[in-house]
Amino acid sequence: MPSVPRRWLWRGLLAAVVVLVIAGGAVAFVLAHTPGNVSHPNLEFTTPTTSTAPAPKPRAKKKVNNFQWPLYGFNGGRTRFFAAPANLAPPVHVGWRFTDGALLEFPPVIYHETMFVLDDNCSARAINVTNGHVKWFRKIGNLCAASPATAPKAGRDGLVVMPVLSTAGHSPGNGRFVALSMKNGRVAWSRPVGAGTESSPIVHGITVYYGDQGGTLYARNVANGHLYWTYHASGAIKGGPALAGGNLYFGDYAGRAYAVNSVSGRQVWAVGTSGTHFGFGSGNFYATPAVAFGRVYMGNTDGRVYSFGARNGALAWATATGAYVYASASVADPNGLGPTLYVGSYDGYMYAFNAQSGAVRWKHQVGGRISGSSTVIGNVVYFSNLGNKTTVGLNAVSGQQVFTFPDGAFTPMIADYHALYLDGYATIYQLLPGHKPTPHAKHKKHKAKHHAKAKAKKAKAKAKHAKAKAKAKTRKKQAARKVHRAARKKQTSQQSQ
Repeated sequence: MPSVPRRWLWRGLLAAVVVLVIAGGAVAFVLAHTPGNVSHPNLEFTTPTTSTAPAPKPRAKKKVNNFQWPLYGFNGGRTRFFAAPANLAPPVHVGWRFTDGALLEFPPVIYHETMFVLDDNCSARAINVTNGHVKWFRKIGNLCAASPATAPKAGRDGLVVMPVLSTAGHSPGNGRFVALSMKNGRVAWSRPVGAGTESSPIVHGITVYYGDQGGTLYARNVANGHLYWTYHASGAIKGGPALAGGNLYFGDYAGRAYAVNSVSGRQVWAVGTSGTHFGFGSGNFYATPAVAFGRVYMGNTDGRVYSFGARNGALAWATATGAYVYASASVADPNGLGPTLYVGSYDGYMYAFNAQSGAVRWKHQVGGRISGSSTVIGNVVYFSNLGNKTTVGLNAVSGQQVFTFPDGAFTPMIADYHALYLDGYATIYQLLPGHKPTPHAKHKKHKAKHHAKAKAKKAKAKAKHAKAKAKAKTRKKQAARKVHRAARKKQTSQQSQ
């Protein structure tokens, strides 16, 4: 190996030192100027008069299932809170399972006894929630990353609307927005979306709202796709808009948050964040907002969770986590804790924030990044650990772990009054209340069922025999009366002669 001249060695060392100094200065600048936590707890906040009420008990012999989980986030405010019956709390066991075969990045929705699923390969399915059987299937594109939304009053049999990122390839672009019949999956109408869309839609009345990668927010007639209005934001709209008090709330990839009138499409307010000025592409809103207590809550890729006043967009608080916040938040008001925001971060923690002040009530480490949204069902916060593909459930008040499941990736849980439905990496699981019955218990149950069935069959046969016997007795009496009448008639006729 030839020797290196000493002057070149010194020049190389000097250059390395200069690079290190510049890099160190840049890091120091970022660290020194990274925005800190902000809290204005006295900003307008609607304090609940009572804590969240428990779910009404379903009727024991309800013949018609009228339950609906109509959209991503459960309700218009996208709070991801469901006041489930007490028996849906852990422990639970697997009932049926459906293996999709593709990534299930966003959860399904439910209308009565049907679940509508859209996987990342754009395979749309309707599944019976009772047994997990597929009712219909339709391929609507090549790349999807959103939940559907139901519109049961639209069209002849109701419609389910679905956003498509791409119809030609696995990169965003050349997408469309599709409405399918809830009954058979046939396309009712479809509109092209040049930039593609991964914005989980929301349906209100006769209107469906969604955003796209080009920064456009759309309002269309859900029955026929007619365009009412559009609004143009500063960056891509990744998340779905939330709807509360007549306004649509959403964020964009330019780091701005918005409120737009749902009827006219006119801007109510638009505010920015300082996160975009600090550190390598941070400051984007990917998350779908949650709206509650007069506030708008959104996580940001600058690592902070933001709370804005719903009326005017004023910053109520901004609290830092240790990494990106892609996840959408869930909001609840559990007894013993008060209004609380639950959101996960790429730093591997699930956080519970005071919804009014942004103070951390508790945080729970899972050891892997949390990319998907949490859901509060009853008194349990469910979320997935993308790092090790598991799902975790924590007590909403204490943060103590009460549930774990060996599958999950993004937003894992929805429910109805009878079961939980866990969205795994590529499989959906029905989770039923209580422990899984043991083989002995199953045998005992089967035996009791068989005995009851045999007893009922025997009772039915006995009743049938008794009925037949009674009929035979009746027929015998009728025949005797007939003979008696004929004899009397003959006797009367002889006497008259």
